[in-house]
Amino acid sequence: MKQKISLAHSPDSDDAFMFYALAEGKVDDRGFDFVHELSDIETLNQRTRRGELDVSAISFHAYPDVADRYALLPHGASFGDGYGPVVVAARPLAPADLDGVVVGIPGEKTSAALALQLWRPGTRTTLVPFDQILPRVRAGELAAGVIIHEGQLTYAEEGLHAVVDLGAWWLAETGLPLPLGGNVIRKALGPGTVRAVSDVLGESIAYGLSHREEALTYAMRFARDLDRDKADRFVGMYVNDWTRGYGEKGRRAIELFLGRAAAAGLVPSVRVEFAGEGS
Repeated sequence: MKQKISLAHSPDSDDAFMFYALAEGKVDDRGFDFVHELSDIETLNQRTRRGELDVSAISFHAYPDVADRYALLPHGASFGDGYGPVVVAARPLAPADLDGVVVGIPGEKTSAALALQLWRPGTRTTLVPFDQILPRVRAGELAAGVIIHEGQLTYAEEGLHAVVDLGAWWLAETGLPLPLGGNVIRKALGPGTVRAVSDVLGESIAYGLSHREEALTYAMRFARDLDRDKADRFVGMYVNDWTRGYGEKGRRAIELFLGRAAAAGLVPSVRVEFAGEGS
């Protein structure tokens, strides 16, 4: 009997692209029965915190809460390399204008929420489902909101204005890409299982990147009304060489992101552990 491995990710075109080859049987499953579960990223952050999943996408903001039980896989990350979550408003606003308003964020433990606080400490926020932020800002129910996912490509078409692109700010501030999300694996699975599962997922990512058109066709099912050109652009933003492997620069970016957050009292201080590199 195959060992079941719960594999959770968000129902977005970039994650679908990553896991296309595994979901469609294009790579060897190494004898595992991968049970795919799809939820928004904040739900996955909370479920991982409760230890419910074997492998899951997670916001880097949430990683310190689970670092005792989960390690980061060495691949599958999303970085904003000069771009990222965008703070938008219905009218042009300067950063100082945010001091008197409440900003909608797409989840307490999202990296977008953490980046906002690092950019402008003390900003008042309210939790709003990610797919409601654009319409609520447009309707005047929110003065401003932080946009993630496909909304980063469509907000201007909907008449909204950028206050700041947090990925562009982070690059100017640090010279590094903004760490947004990665995949974690339960350490209790044991070194052999962790290594084998990691190999399967790494092969799925590599297959998608080398069979881009077929993987993109599959990902279009999850593209939330983006046309193929925009979906291709969005996937390219978040599934790329950073997704193949962090490299020294990517690892340094995570350590700096979480280190600054810990220094500001926003997250606990932790040692970042990659699967296969520790106990």
